[in-house]
Amino acid sequence: MARDMTPVLKKCRSLGIEPAVLGIDKKSNRNRNARPKKVSEYGVQLKEKQKAKFIYGVLEKPFRNYFEKAQKLHYGTVGENLMILLETRLDNVLFRMGYARTRDEAKQIISHRNITVNGKTVNIPSYRVSVGDVIEVKDAAKSSPRFKEILERTDVIAVPEWLSADHDKLSGKVNAIPTAEQIDVPVNAVAIVELYSK
Repeated sequence: MARDMTPVLKKCRSLGIEPAVLGIDKKSNRNRNARPKKVSEYGVQLKEKQKAKFIYGVLEKPFRNYFEKAQKLHYGTVGENLMILLETRLDNVLFRMGYARTRDEAKQIISHRNITVNGKTVNIPSYRVSVGDVIEVKDAAKSSPRFKEILERTDVIAVPEWLSADHDKLSGKVNAIPTAEQIDVPVNAVAIVELYSK
C-alpha cells in the first residue's frame, strides 16, 4: 500500500495545519518570519485537497471516489457531502470518540480486528458508519494497557455532538449525520469542489 513517508510535522508546516488537528500534541516549528509566497487559484485549491487527504489519511483514488459519491448525496452541497463522507469513516469516528490518539492509530486498531460495529467485527478503516451504529472495543482488547494509555490522553477531549461515547465501557454510538458546522477541520471544501469541477 502506498504511503507518504514525509515527517508529519514537516507536512503540517507545508500545508499550514496545526498538529493538534491530527491528535498530535507537538508543536510545529514554523518559521513565522518567512514571506508568504503568492499562490495561484489552482495552487490554493490543490492545497485544500492535499490538506483533506492528509488529515483523513486518504489516497488520491479513494478521495476521488468520495467526491463522486458526494455528488450523488442529498444531505447538502457537494463540498459538505464530501466532508460528511470523510467524517463518517470508521477510523475517524474511533478517533473522534477518543479511542485512538490519532487517525493512523485508529486505522491500526481497526485493522487488528479490535473493533465491532453492531456486534460484528469490522477490520476496514474506511467502513462508513450510519446513524444508530454502535461501535465498541472488543472485550479481549479492553483490558490492554494500550487503551488505558489512550484514554489518559483523550479523556479530556470533547466528543462531537453527533456521537456519544461511554469511556467506561469503551463503546459509542452514532447519533446523527454530522452537519457542516460540526466538522471542525481546517479545510475549504468549496475549493476542492472547484478543483475537481475543472
